[in-house]
Amino acid sequence: MAKAGETVLEIDLLALEHNYRFLKSRLDPKTKFLGVVKAFAYGSDSVAIAKKLEALGADYFAVAYVSEGVTLREAGIKTRILVLHPLPVSFDNLVAYNLEPNIYSPKILNNFLQVAKKKGLEQYPIHLKFNTGLNRLGFVESEIDALTAVLDNQDQIKVVSVFSHLAASEDLNEQEFTENQIETFEHLTKVLLPKLKHKPMLHLLNTSGVINYAKAQYDMVRCGIGLYGFGNEAAIDAQLKPTATLKTVISQIHIIDKGQSIGYNRAYKAEAAVVTATLPIGHADGIGRQYGNGNAHVTINGKKAPIVGNVCMDMIMINVTGIDCKEGDEVIVFGTSPTAEEFASGAKTISYEILTGISQRVTRVVVDN
Repeated sequence: MAKAGETVLEIDLLALEHNYRFLKSRLDPKTKFLGVVKAFAYGSDSVAIAKKLEALGADYFAVAYVSEGVTLREAGIKTRILVLHPLPVSFDNLVAYNLEPNIYSPKILNNFLQVAKKKGLEQYPIHLKFNTGLNRLGFVESEIDALTAVLDNQDQIKVVSVFSHLAASEDLNEQEFTENQIETFEHLTKVLLPKLKHKPMLHLLNTSGVINYAKAQYDMVRCGIGLYGFGNEAAIDAQLKPTATLKTVISQIHIIDKGQSIGYNRAYKAEAAVVTATLPIGHADGIGRQYGNGNAHVTINGKKAPIVGNVCMDMIMINVTGIDCKEGDEVIVFGTSPTAEEFASGAKTISYEILTGISQRVTRVVVDN
């Protein structure tokens, strides 16, 4: 891969393929695979990721909002797309671009049904979300009779799937809670399905669900973070490959004498002479202030260099004392070492946040060889 000459986020589609095949290998061959490509495909490049997954045979995509689905359609993506959090203001666009809404409440159901009737739709695909314990979105059991009464009296929409979302599938200390969610979903679907005109797909598992609760894979699984190289546990991470590598370069090197300070608010004061390097990346690029003052490190020529002082808007300073480096050298912020998970952990956050937070002003470079 080419050396960086500026701050870039490199997207490795061969790593994506490896992760897709790894996750698929843990499933029954008949189980459908939904790739989650919301939030610019977890901060990378949603179009490049979706095109690769489409070529690999993914059955569905999921985005959070209608605008994300529109982007994929305008790029030529033909695969079916579930919109996880559609809002009524976007329903016209949703239909225009053949996107499929998650219907999660009586209000959203009625709002979408009005649009469907107005547009003269017939059997338009919708997905029903049930709340089994995450307490974020979804119908509950007491709403099933009213829900199915509405569905029975129309032909504009058709339920193509019923699903829920696990709250703690990565945490085996919460196994009892997760098993209870699975049992709740099983119960809800047994109550609901006889009341529907058609047999929908069922889906419940996310990446960690596939890894830890594959028995509950039903008709389809929804994988996000696993596609991008993280399985929420070290043993699985070791078998996955990070798809994104954030690279930058050394802009300038300074020799800082004992007693001198570095950066805003003089947050770092040298207790001895140190050598620092300034990098062209900062909190406007997604490296938040919480990563400063030694809470994260980057890698230069295979050596770890901690961030010193406060992260600036467009720059960070790192301690390169004892590291053989020069201005213009490539710096790995995260990738294989440190990984996004390792980089994030120093600031007590998670890989999801650092990945999805990389600013769109950072150039994306897609590699597929």
